Amino acid sequence: MPVQHEAHDSSGAPAPADARVAALAFGGAPAGNLYAGVDDEVAREAIAHAWRRGIRHFDTAPYYGYGLSETRIGDALSGVERASYTLSTKVGRLVDVDEGRHDRADGFAVDGRRAYFDYTRDGVLRSLESSLKRLRTDRIDLLLLHDIGQLTHGERHAQVLAQALDEALPAMAELRRQGVVGAIGLGVNEEAVCLDVMKRFPLDALMLAGRYTLFEQAHSQAVMAKAAADGVSVLIAGPYNSGLLGSDNGPGDTYDYAPASPAIRERAQRFYDTCARTGTQVGAAALQFPLAHPAVSKVVCGLRSVAEVDSAIERIRATIPAATWSALIEQGLLDARVPTP
Repeated sequence: MPVQHEAHDSSGAPAPADARVAALAFGGAPAGNLYAGVDDEVAREAIAHAWRRGIRHFDTAPYYGYGLSETRIGDALSGVERASYTLSTKVGRLVDVDEGRHDRADGFAVDGRRAYFDYTRDGVLRSLESSLKRLRTDRIDLLLLHDIGQLTHGERHAQVLAQALDEALPAMAELRRQGVVGAIGLGVNEEAVCLDVMKRFPLDALMLAGRYTLFEQAHSQAVMAKAAADGVSVLIAGPYNSGLLGSDNGPGDTYDYAPASPAIRERAQRFYDTCARTGTQVGAAALQFPLAHPAVSKVVCGLRSVAEVDSAIERIRATIPAATWSALIEQGLLDARVPTP
């Protein structure tokens, strides 16, 4: 990732310099109407407020609201010095008009649009060209190949992986050589495909969603170790595991983008109970935990309002007693081998 420069707000005053806040990235899926609609002005103000508060990396994708997230981020940051923040977006899906479509199967409350997979070289180039226009920029700091893997593509996995290695990733590497893209990587939520690709194609970064989190580390140990050994930067997305650990009041209803089972909710409650006994908010522990790993450069938190931005910053800055981490390990809720803050 490129060096981040000190930024100034519209009044000319410097934004607060805080390494903890700089390690927090703005996740753009909620700004694309994930699960519920967000007013344009509310979303844009959340993005601008994040920048004013010192958040310096913004992550998005064409898939997030079928271009809506990228458009809102581009609009909100259009008056901000480009060198003052970094952007990541993704390729692997193209978006198009589909008049009359009111389907919510993808989770985005956006009508009249659709997204479809395309891992061809031409698809990568077309996707990036559209993203640059929506984001109002001439370069992307980190370009990620989105949602390859067995869990996403099932019986088509082998075909998709071959096309990713033969067409999509080489096209992304060429864009990096041209300077249109600063770094390339994968944006996925499963370990196996990361390990497979890392053996066969050089990557700069990984965005891993929902795997190396406070709630679970079982399906990420190998990829985290390889990333650290190979110097591959890891951005941890989905730190609340799809909202399971996002509330201050108790476990959420979703896990891995689906309703949480009773067993999952029961285990999540143990995190709340243990953190409460040691004077810690679960959300603060969830945001700070991944950053203790030497491979992790950012934790990406999905945000949709000024209040959520302020809450995330409060959590990333919170002081967490050493007793919290010890208690989570003693309760068998954290792997004793993983680094803690």
